[in-house]
Amino acid sequence: MSFGNLAKMAQQMQAQLARVQAELDTLQIEGSAGGGAVKAVVTGKQDLVSISIDPGVVDPDDVEMLQDLVVAAVNEAIGAARRTAEQKMSAVTGGLRLPGM
Repeated sequence: MSFGNLAKMAQQMQAQLARVQAELDTLQIEGSAGGGAVKAVVTGKQDLVSISIDPGVVDPDDVEMLQDLVVAAVNEAIGAARRTAEQKMSAVTGGLRLPGM
C-alpha cells in the first residue's frame, strides 16, 4: 500500500469520525427508572439534556427513593449513550480503539 493511499484512507476515516461525532452531538437517548416514572435524556456525547419526573412518585417523606430513581435513570441513559457511541465509532475504526474516542 502506497503512502498516498494510506493518507487518503486516513483522511476518509477522519471525515467519517467527524460525521459520527456530529451525529452524536444531536442524538438523544433516554433512560428511565421506576417503570418510567423518572426519565433522563442525554446526548450521544453523554451530556444530560432533561429529566422528567412523574408527580405521582414525589413523596416528601421519601426523598431518597426519588433521588435513587433519578440517579438510576441518568446512569441508564449515559450507559446507553456510551454503548451507542462505541458502536458508531467502531463501525468507522473497524474496532480499533483510538485515544479520546
